[in-house]
Amino acid sequence: MKHTLIDAFEHSVRTYAKNTFLLEKEGNEWKPLSYADTARKVYALGAGLQEAGVQKGDNIALLSEGRNLWIISELALFYAGGVTVPLSIKLEESNDLLFRMIHGDVRYIIVSGTQLKKVRAIRAQLPEVRQVIVLDPMDAYEPGEIYVGDVMKAGEAYLEKIGREAFMAVGQSIGNDDLATITYTSGTTADPKGVCLTHRNYTANVEQALSRIPIDDTWRTLIILPLDHCFAHVCGFYLMMMQGAAVATVQNGRTPSETLKNIPSNIREVRPHFILSVPALAKSFKKSIETNIRRQGGVVEKLFRTGLKVRQTYYGESSLDSRAKRMALRPLVAFFDRILFNKVKMSFGGELRFFVGGGALLDKDLQHFFIGIGLPMFQGYGLSEATPVISTNTPDYYRFGSSGRLLKGVEVRICDADGKEVALGQEGEIVVRGENVMAGYWKNPEATAETVRDGWLYTGDLGYMTREDLLYVKGRFKSLLISSDGEKYSPEGIEEAIVQCCPAIDQVMLYNNQSPTTSALIVANKEWLKRNGHDLTNESGARAALETIMQQLATFRRGGEHAGMFPERWLPAVIAILPEPFSEKNRMINSTMKMVRPAIEKAYAERLKFIYTTDGKNLHNSLNLEAIMK
Repeated sequence: MKHTLIDAFEHSVRTYAKNTFLLEKEGNEWKPLSYADTARKVYALGAGLQEAGVQKGDNIALLSEGRNLWIISELALFYAGGVTVPLSIKLEESNDLLFRMIHGDVRYIIVSGTQLKKVRAIRAQLPEVRQVIVLDPMDAYEPGEIYVGDVMKAGEAYLEKIGREAFMAVGQSIGNDDLATITYTSGTTADPKGVCLTHRNYTANVEQALSRIPIDDTWRTLIILPLDHCFAHVCGFYLMMMQGAAVATVQNGRTPSETLKNIPSNIREVRPHFILSVPALAKSFKKSIETNIRRQGGVVEKLFRTGLKVRQTYYGESSLDSRAKRMALRPLVAFFDRILFNKVKMSFGGELRFFVGGGALLDKDLQHFFIGIGLPMFQGYGLSEATPVISTNTPDYYRFGSSGRLLKGVEVRICDADGKEVALGQEGEIVVRGENVMAGYWKNPEATAETVRDGWLYTGDLGYMTREDLLYVKGRFKSLLISSDGEKYSPEGIEEAIVQCCPAIDQVMLYNNQSPTTSALIVANKEWLKRNGHDLTNESGARAALETIMQQLATFRRGGEHAGMFPERWLPAVIAILPEPFSEKNRMINSTMKMVRPAIEKAYAERLKFIYTTDGKNLHNSLNLEAIMK
């Protein structure tokens, strides 16, 4: 059966014509745009793109902050037969944009006014680009640039000239297997790859997601994640679109930090029913709530802590565990909700039912906190190559620490290094099959053949399944610590625990490539060290700071506060303090805030050699002292 994104949009326009689809803040007011009104704009822009020469199969880059016109532009270019190449606004380096646009065979660029300077900087190196369509009115346009309003006006005239039937013919000719987007992965390996996702990949993954989280046409969401993010694509607006629900985007500020500051007030105003989140945002929300509670004084803070513990005890870690013995706490749960947590919920608009977390794994402490305040955060799992959702926890079926149940229509096998399926409960590579599995990597048949075999997607992630039908994701299958005796272990869980439990450490990457001991590359939290009495301007203070870091790491060993969390052989025995943090700017962190291990290993190759020398094993070596005093 044919079911493209165009088919899905047309069905929603017919079924939910008067429902609000898009919400955008103009000045102090949120302006709703119905499905019918959105369709009129989509048709005008789609016809304008046809009139401008867009042909079926042309690749069109989309580089903009989240807004109505982002979504309208993507839908419109489908009607012209185009394929989207969505690009992150975080791509500051010309090389990053240039690589994607050249490799992605981009013929047209749709860009916001604030991102236009990046395109202009590389325009001369893009001879294949025929036109740049700017989403904002500018004082002046360079040759080859045109304002989107003018494209839409031309589209309206073109529609009148050729008629609706001729216009719609292009979009209706698109089939399930035609490409919808080429989504570039940020990459935990070297060059980013262009993930080819078809129209059916998208509509299938929406159907699969709806099999676990039922959403109807009365729901609203506020998309906080970048719209080029595959998670935001599917669960942010295509899932909502196919259900006739409403989608709001965060009010754009003059700077990225100003946009971030708009999020809390936008949440209160939009009153979303669910929000897509990532761990960094979850931590920010938690910090903001705790700060506001502290400001209200000791009595309120004590009530908050008591109420938090009551709710956490009542709800436990899973909906699958019996609450019979905890039923006596129900009156207390209701009491604390009434006097305290309902007010906390109002800071999120009062309608919020849950968060869904994607990207990196959420730690259990965060999940405990949010269920404690009555706004549960459910971990999901996916990757761009799976369009992206594979599994998720839900309000009626969750267990903290897991990534939830598989979506209906998604199959998973857990395989060893030879590709053989292992027994239930054993760890191995997560291998996925379903209509959501990508068509392949753009112009990269070797990587495609390695990643997709006989319809199965080899994710490169390590995990296992349980009898409760829950998937647990443990880290990267191909980024394992490997000891001198060949034993392997995934480092991510240890790294997350270290950052969570060691306040003197901001970032850490564990390393072991067949060595007797594991080492750690560490970015120190210098502000915390200074606040806690360490003078980092002299060698004596720097030595004491290094000792503090080692003392905090020692809490994971025998006799320590966190002893037993992990096998001691995988805990770092030697450390290297780094001179700068891992960041997107130095390409050691990708856009989903995951470490790019090969990039870090390459940048610090000499340091990793040094760390295993006699001098390197000395905590107070000159490189550690220099880095922590820098």
